[in-house]
Amino acid sequence: MPNVVDVDDPADPRLDDFRDLNSVDRRPDLPTGKGLVIAEGVLVVQRMLSSRFTPRALLGTDRRLAELGADLDGLDAPFYRASAEVMADVVGFHLNRGVLASASRADELTVPQVLDGAATVAVLEGVNDHENLGSVFRNAAGLGVDAVVFGSGCADPLYRRAVRVSMGHALLVPFARAENWPGDLKLLREAGFRLLAMTPDRAAPSLAEAMAGLAGQRVAILVGAEGPGLQEHTMRSSDVRVRIPMSRGTDSLNVATAAALAFYERDRVARVEGG
Repeated sequence: MPNVVDVDDPADPRLDDFRDLNSVDRRPDLPTGKGLVIAEGVLVVQRMLSSRFTPRALLGTDRRLAELGADLDGLDAPFYRASAEVMADVVGFHLNRGVLASASRADELTVPQVLDGAATVAVLEGVNDHENLGSVFRNAAGLGVDAVVFGSGCADPLYRRAVRVSMGHALLVPFARAENWPGDLKLLREAGFRLLAMTPDRAAPSLAEAMAGLAGQRVAILVGAEGPGLQEHTMRSSDVRVRIPMSRGTDSLNVATAAALAFYERDRVARVEGG
């Protein structure tokens, strides 16, 4: 059974991991502050429990405690049981999901570590919107992407909103930050990856054309920020530029949507050509 501790005072210092989650300068998930990872909701907490981010405390209502049930068996971290009203006072807003978990940040992985054993990798540059980043992780998890590599200008994947939008997959899909961008793309090429850079350029081959015949190869899909896209020097470091065919004068899609289409096409080709 988990270590359940009933709390009825919002000022209880044992709840500080969850305090002021909306505060610009006091949020506990700021890397410059406590640097915690915050999971919201039963499903995301369950995924945290399955990840390399070990919970150090949980805060939730009795209903959510019952829903988590056996998931918490053997967990050393305390479960602070409180009313929805106490939780709202602590976090700074009403939390419909009814449960939170906090974890310390694990040591960051290196690019070679996340490439080890990976067949498909997403490489992001300038994706600085947390919701888009969270959506990319959710799409990556559902569409066969093994790891994510961050180039320059990307948002924090462990920010609370990114973790929430990813449905906890930001805690499960391995990621690493390139130390030398875009120079570290050579690490992918040396590991046998074919680098596909996404672009709206109509002269580029379509995703379907570019992916054909790559079922048995390692593939890295490079996606840039919404609007500016990949920088020119990054695209020059790729093997081929690829596009999503558009209609009605549309020149681009939301970055998470575009990435999902690329992930799907890679997964489809791998399944069809790989037998």
